[in-house]
Amino acid sequence: MDYTQSINYLYSLGHEVLAAKFDLTNITILLERLGHPEQTFHSILVAGTNGKGSVSAMIEFIARHAGHRTALYTSPHLISIEERIQTSGQKISPEDFARLATMIREVSETLVNEKKLETVPTFFEQVTAIALSYFCERGVGLAILEVGLGGRLDATNAVTRLVSVVTSIDYDHEDILGHSIEQIAGEKAGIFVKGAQPIIGRQVHKEALEVLNQRSYDIGEAPIFVNRPTEISLANFGQPTFNYLSANESYANVRCGLRGRHQADNAAAAIEVVEFISERFFHIPREAIIKGLREVKWAGRLEFMPGSPSYLFDGSHNPAGARTLGNYLSEVWERPLTLIFGAMSDKDIEGMAAELFSLPEAIVFTRVDEPRAATLDRLREAAQGSAARIFFADRVSEAMAKARDIIPKDGLICVAGSLYLVGAVKQLMQT
Repeated sequence: MDYTQSINYLYSLGHEVLAAKFDLTNITILLERLGHPEQTFHSILVAGTNGKGSVSAMIEFIARHAGHRTALYTSPHLISIEERIQTSGQKISPEDFARLATMIREVSETLVNEKKLETVPTFFEQVTAIALSYFCERGVGLAILEVGLGGRLDATNAVTRLVSVVTSIDYDHEDILGHSIEQIAGEKAGIFVKGAQPIIGRQVHKEALEVLNQRSYDIGEAPIFVNRPTEISLANFGQPTFNYLSANESYANVRCGLRGRHQADNAAAAIEVVEFISERFFHIPREAIIKGLREVKWAGRLEFMPGSPSYLFDGSHNPAGARTLGNYLSEVWERPLTLIFGAMSDKDIEGMAAELFSLPEAIVFTRVDEPRAATLDRLREAAQGSAARIFFADRVSEAMAKARDIIPKDGLICVAGSLYLVGAVKQLMQT
């Protein structure tokens, strides 16, 4: 298959979430047939409701600045699927992606023909296999793997790892993970396994902390808890500087390249992870920690683009993420604000509305070309009671044009509600 054919094939397997199969059988058998590429390098597994991508990016930046050959696997992508699979900060090439996708497809279909598998692995399982095979080929030493959804039955959980870290847990994907914090935390805690160090990020809900702590002791691994950063201040449109007392060291005036007060908590989690692996597996000097955190980038998460007007891209897609975005905007932005908003229909749109819709002067609702996208009627209902001027656009391009038409040059256009929407807007801005 060429690149286009490989993309079409993968998407023909069904939607990444709607057609997902939460079971480790397929990925385990597939990796075994592939010769266990995941066993040729060390891994760190990162789960959580919010912050897991940021923490993954921070760990990778730090390890790379320490001179290690790194890999990063994340999801979803914003514009192209190659974003998900990176080594040493570089995306997999379309040619390598197509070559490995072809190989994984052939192996998968052979396993079905041999009746080793009932069906071919899902989209996410095959993309995970592509990533792990690529990391093996590239000879990486350390791979940071972001869990796709949940943890216990996510394809990434088939990988042996040095560390399992769980960031902040909140309500999201309730239809899959459960309708209580305890249930959701139980699924996330499933990445805590014997032989891997559990690291527990700062939690808003004590119920989540209790579940994570209990799971750690059930497997016989004493957890490392992420402490509270102190003396947090914001500069450069919201980049935090903070102090932190880790399990081993004291840090003062650490600057994080990602924006938002909450990123201090994520940076603290990254510090605990790299300190642990530095003691035992990969030497990471203090200077690399400081430099990696200062220079880290993570697209689509409070990503600020100055201009006339300026843009802010944030993939917040649940009430907790919307609350973080709202707090950020309230703290750092005083000029005119227009919100372009779209969300997936299975999300708590009303909860996000309560956190965000009182802030902008105008809101432009739209929907991406995605089966799960919420209708404009659903968004209209969620906006009832908002004092903002409300506009609707059937297409993302129309929403962008409307937002630019109504915002003053010194204003800010904030794109939020879904990473799919952020990706669509960024793609249009590149064309």
